[in-house]
Amino acid sequence: MKSIFDTVSFECSKNVTKMYSTSFASAVKMLAPCIRQDIYNIYGFVRFADEIVDTFHDYNKELLFELFEKDLETALNNKISLNPVLNSFQHTVHKYQIPSELIQAFMKSMKMDLVKSKYTTYEEYNEYIYGSADVVGLMCLKVFVNGDDTKYAELEQSAMRLGSAFQKVNFLRDLKADYEDLSRTYFPNTDLSQLNETSKNEIIKEIEADFEAGYQGIVKLPIEAKFGVYTAYIYYKKLLSKLKKTPSMEIKNTRIRVPDYQKVGLLARCYVNYRLNIL
Repeated sequence: MKSIFDTVSFECSKNVTKMYSTSFASAVKMLAPCIRQDIYNIYGFVRFADEIVDTFHDYNKELLFELFEKDLETALNNKISLNPVLNSFQHTVHKYQIPSELIQAFMKSMKMDLVKSKYTTYEEYNEYIYGSADVVGLMCLKVFVNGDDTKYAELEQSAMRLGSAFQKVNFLRDLKADYEDLSRTYFPNTDLSQLNETSKNEIIKEIEADFEAGYQGIVKLPIEAKFGVYTAYIYYKKLLSKLKKTPSMEIKNTRIRVPDYQKVGLLARCYVNYRLNIL
């Protein structure tokens, strides 16, 4: 029975989320049970694509990505895939009518990581972020509003800005690995080998503006999604705060993280704010 295979597929996407991002998995747990699995399904898909271009250095990444892209197309067309992560993803795509152009934009940005290592203009930079982060936020928004096109249109821009903020924080946090291990630099007009406080603060100011715009959408989200998205927002704001306080030289040489005990405190704070309707 396909229902059994679907259950196995959903568990696979859930486990991918837990194994690759404990912080995101914690935020997903704060979502209503009725939408939780679909966010796992989206995350599993984007994580597998990202793993191909970022991690599998001992393999032919171009070939692996080509095969993954073909399997994705087959899954979307046939509404089934023997790849459990793609089987889960196609289920969510069809359930919420996620537009194909969002998926295509995401895959385009992932392919850029196979061939492009430096973004010298804001046009290139914004195109990459749109495909790698903004559209993921929009896919999730489709789930959060449960088919309400009016609500989707209202929150579209803020969802994109929040996705941008999360991605840019990741860029700054992963500066060392991206630059040294993958030879990538995402921030335009910034020599990361010579990153100083001025250039770091300019990047942080840009991220703070994205967070502010993203927050305006969080407060308008349906009740099923608001607490979970707010939890992720607070976590990334804390991470940005730590990056802001960290000297630029240290950011270049280490990966900044939020300790587990602080994550627990942040979760408690989020819950209190949520229950008191402070959002």
